[in-house]
Amino acid sequence: RLLSLFQFPFGRRLPCDIYWHGVSFHDNDIFSGQVNKFPGMTEMVRKITLSRAVRTMQDLFPLEYNFYPRSWILPEELPLFVAEVRMMKDSDPSWKPTFIVKPDGGCQGDGIYLIKDPSDIRLTGSIQSRPAVVQEYICKPLLVDKLKFDIRLYVLLKSLEPLEIYIAKDGLSRFCTEPYQEPTLKNLHQVFMHLTNYSLNIHSGNFIHSENVNTGSKRTFSSILCRLSSRGADVKKLWSDIISLVIKTIIALTPELKVYYQSDIPAGKPGPTCFQILGFDILLMKNLKPMLLEVNANPSMRIEHEQELSPGVFENVPSPVDEEVKVAVIRDTLRLVDPQKKKRKDIQQHSESCKNKVNVVHDYFMCYRCQTLERVSEANEELLDAGAAGRLESDAARSPEAALPSLCLKQVFPKYAKQFNYLRLVDRVAALFIRFLGVKGTTKLGPTGFRTFIRNCRLSNSNFSMAAVDILYIDITRRWNSMGIDHRESGMCLQAFVEAFFFLAQKKYKSLQLHEQVASLIDFCEYHLAALDEKRLVCGRG
Repeated sequence: RLLSLFQFPFGRRLPCDIYWHGVSFHDNDIFSGQVNKFPGMTEMVRKITLSRAVRTMQDLFPLEYNFYPRSWILPEELPLFVAEVRMMKDSDPSWKPTFIVKPDGGCQGDGIYLIKDPSDIRLTGSIQSRPAVVQEYICKPLLVDKLKFDIRLYVLLKSLEPLEIYIAKDGLSRFCTEPYQEPTLKNLHQVFMHLTNYSLNIHSGNFIHSENVNTGSKRTFSSILCRLSSRGADVKKLWSDIISLVIKTIIALTPELKVYYQSDIPAGKPGPTCFQILGFDILLMKNLKPMLLEVNANPSMRIEHEQELSPGVFENVPSPVDEEVKVAVIRDTLRLVDPQKKKRKDIQQHSESCKNKVNVVHDYFMCYRCQTLERVSEANEELLDAGAAGRLESDAARSPEAALPSLCLKQVFPKYAKQFNYLRLVDRVAALFIRFLGVKGTTKLGPTGFRTFIRNCRLSNSNFSMAAVDILYIDITRRWNSMGIDHRESGMCLQAFVEAFFFLAQKKYKSLQLHEQVASLIDFCEYHLAALDEKRLVCGRG
């Protein structure tokens, strides 16, 4: 069975099984099939949004989310950044930090620079028009051949509800092109030493295009693991830590993704399902602890590179390393989302159902032979159908797909769901938020919706009046809107609602830790909403 691919540069005319968009989800005329982008994913993995999402989880579970560097958002948190650095320096005079400044919408290393002191931030007009994230720089990375490197891992988010995550068994290791030294005022500006971005280092005179997967400035991650294993490193633990990092990061992103999803593809209306390949950029510290650098919504899938034959004359040359990793990721993503697979599964389920019916009829026949001759005839017809279905399954097993290599994508969720489900508190808060949005297609909660949430969950009392509820709504919504959060709609965004929910949880359950406070308030709200739904159901029946 062959996969037919068609390109529609000026818009499509016919329905398809799979739609492969170049940058983001942007087609509102898709009513079936599968799309390779989630609504809102591009916005969610921008540096500021990702930092906010992870920070929320760090507030709830600080130990579980210690794989992301301490971050501040510019320009709004510049005074906080200056104050916290001064306080830490006063408490530990020997602390000599380095920070890395990353523009929010930057990519391929554009606009990134290192500083030693908050006063070194380039406070030009662009910081207002181009906000950024400043993070603690990881000064002690793992080195290979005296070079700093990062890892690009490919992650397939196959489904949002239910959550389904796959990780590629191999990735890319992208190397700097100058031997690493810890940052000093003299070497801060040496990007080929400190920044691992392929798009930067390819312009270095020291860049080596790899002839195989084990050498050069871009290698397979598996070749690095083999090298570490030969030195006695615990590679299994390293993989386990990386899987944990990926799952926890996606858990941090899913609440807001669900808000975007219900806005673009409202429940109850025809629409596509979505999947997406993400690029996780991870840095290994000297002690092999993985640290998340960023998540890319549109990782490059090129399997070739440009080579300059003469000044100004280039040709595309195959890249063995890229081909080794990326072809498998694309191939197996298409295998996992293959619409024919669902049809074959339906056939198999029908076959099994028919066999069960035959067995039931046979037992009935043995007991009540004289009454069931007609039933046996019907069962025989279904048995023939089951045999035909079985032959279809056999034919599918002999299809070209049977000869393909084993999947390079390993399922990690829901496989390890039991270990991580306790972290999904904000998911449950987002479900409350979506319930009270009211109008389908919106992403912000109006004041009436917020009041209804408070009233239905019975959160107002003599100590917290509805007037206080209105003040809380106005204060938090105004502050979040002043941060430049999407002004296309007015109202309370999910992040603002989460902040309000945390405030209410701390107010109601004062003696508990934050994650216990939030979990208790969620249980409280879900209990009262379930009781309300049951009451409405009973009234409806009446």
